[in-house]
Amino acid sequence: MERITVRDYDDGVTLFTINRPERRNAICSRTAIELQNAFAAFDKSSQKVAVITGAGNEAFSAGADVNDVPELWRCIPTAGVGTEKPIVAAVAGWCVGGGILLPMMSDLVVAAENTKFSYPEAKLGLTQGMIAAMAARIPHKVAMEVMILARILDAKRAKEVGFINDVVPVGEQVDAALAMARELAGMAPLVIKTIKRFVTNSILPIGPSEHMARARRDLEIVSTSHDYQEGFASYKEKRTPVFQGR
Repeated sequence: MERITVRDYDDGVTLFTINRPERRNAICSRTAIELQNAFAAFDKSSQKVAVITGAGNEAFSAGADVNDVPELWRCIPTAGVGTEKPIVAAVAGWCVGGGILLPMMSDLVVAAENTKFSYPEAKLGLTQGMIAAMAARIPHKVAMEVMILARILDAKRAKEVGFINDVVPVGEQVDAALAMARELAGMAPLVIKTIKRFVTNSILPIGPSEHMARARRDLEIVSTSHDYQEGFASYKEKRTPVFQGR
């Protein structure tokens, strides 16, 4: 079974689905890489807006798969995913641990009435730190309640504190997110990209874990590039390299 399914619509919207319902859509190492690669392909395509969701209505994502812990930063918007195109999250059921980062770092969020955001890492003794960005997106004390008291944030309160945009009946979250995405697809792309870039790079604070993830993403682009291979090949072959900037 595919871990990530991708559906491109003719209206410029792309739907990404984390497809591991048997594991409550937990993100394993391969899932993180596949989602990162899918977003990279989306960014290079003519598609205009992405929607990210999880298969079924029981769980958007249980977070990092404890049986195969991923480099979760790879699939998180603004960290391992650098697109300036808008991303809408469609959430239902449990959204746990690192799984919260996907909607938190998306531009807009639609949640089903049964959605529950939970960050239990303070009870488990592990964090990758990127959750700290929650304190820049909702009131500080509410964020701390979720992060260090591990209290659940349900859909109703999440909307009240501005963590999500809309609450819809269970099963309608994807359609509602697609409708929002199609509305975005009709807007001026340069305006949307510029506003997103300003907000992401200059308005919202960037935490240490996000800085680290961005640096790793940028360095990996270089280390996996054609020019990297060409440089080493030309050195071994004692010839002048022909770099192409890719």
